[in-house]
Amino acid sequence: MAKTELYGTKSCPYTRDMREWLEWNGRDFEEYDVEVDAEALKRMREASGGQRTVPVLVEDGKAVQIGWQGRGCVVGGSVSE
Repeated sequence: MAKTELYGTKSCPYTRDMREWLEWNGRDFEEYDVEVDAEALKRMREASGGQRTVPVLVEDGKAVQIGWQGRGCVVGGSVSE
């Protein structure tokens, strides 16, 4: 089974929506808040080609979904790049 990671922020309601969808589907995943975790922000950008829109769903190191149902939140610069 693929390793699934959810990159988002507490301030973005679409992160919550994607988390709830993953939970409803019984998916195991790790969640990262890119507003407070500089390493998570770096991994998200690497996996998604520099994306600044969250949420981002990553499986086995590759972004498989950006945003939730066509909606997302833009994250600012960095948390100490």
